Amino acid sequence: MQQAGAFAWCRAGFEPDLAAELTDRAAAAGIAGYARTERDSGYVRFIVDASDAERVERAVPWRDTVFSRSTVSMLAELQIADATDRISPMLPYLEGQTFNDVWVEHPDSDAGKPLSGLARSLGNALRPALKRAGLWAPNAERRLHVVLLSGTHLILGTTRPAFAAPWPQGIPRLRMLAEAPSRSALKLEEAFMSLLSPQEKALHVKEGMRAADLGAAPGGWTWVLLREGMHVTAIDNGPLRDHVMATGRVTHLREDGFSWRPQQTLDWMVCDMVEQPIRVASRMATWLREGWCRNSIFNLKLPMKKRWLETQRCFDLLETEAGRPLEIRAKQLYHDREEITVYCRVL
Repeated sequence: MQQAGAFAWCRAGFEPDLAAELTDRAAAAGIAGYARTERDSGYVRFIVDASDAERVERAVPWRDTVFSRSTVSMLAELQIADATDRISPMLPYLEGQTFNDVWVEHPDSDAGKPLSGLARSLGNALRPALKRAGLWAPNAERRLHVVLLSGTHLILGTTRPAFAAPWPQGIPRLRMLAEAPSRSALKLEEAFMSLLSPQEKALHVKEGMRAADLGAAPGGWTWVLLREGMHVTAIDNGPLRDHVMATGRVTHLREDGFSWRPQQTLDWMVCDMVEQPIRVASRMATWLREGWCRNSIFNLKLPMKKRWLETQRCFDLLETEAGRPLEIRAKQLYHDREEITVYCRVL
């Protein structure tokens, strides 16, 4: 059946938080809709009237949403009667459109992972079928998404690649290197990929820059900054890995990350301290208000319930206590758990 709205991937267990966020963002744009969720499914469907389909796509883009890994504009929801022919029932919903690529995806869950083989084979069969039907054009604006909820239940949707997550399901495939001091290194690597465009990263992340890492031990985030060519002041009472210190570009100060301040403006401050999110937000606001750093990335460890409300509360406090116009972007990254990662700078 025809279905208008947004289909969004999220971390399993965070469906209510994404649903609340999509509802608030759509309402702020004057769009009425409702969320449909299944606990631990790893996705949310936000349903709107067909006349609002294009407006909701603009209201809830992937890059601006916190709890969505990837957001797709829905075309239809199908129940396939004949499992030997999944392609023919799709084609009527695609008439009059052209696509430059097709992604066949499945939930990142225990129930969804067995669909990976079907997703590959269906994608391989769908590309030539789209070309035969005149639905394929290398210069088309949109990418086709086929979401397999089961072998016979699927969602059809589209995205504009320039404004969509660059990875299927919104999951970057990062490799944990043996020399990384901790798995937390993957969070900062993904943050640079998700919260900054390639152009912004080239502008703001450069060799020779100076950074501070608050709560640095054992050195995962410091190690990532070193790989970007930066000089790092690591603040933590705990030790850093020997090979991190051996680079000669780390100054380790055994001090409290909540009270230490730099003597000069730094290019970057990063922070991954285990503390109440509102306290972290307040300290980050001080750094931005006082001009101690130009760019910051930090984690907010969220409560078990009402995470979207807590996120809004932290953002409001950041803007109020900073006392300066801020650019705030945040994501629950694939490598995050009960937290979100925030990029913030003074405009």
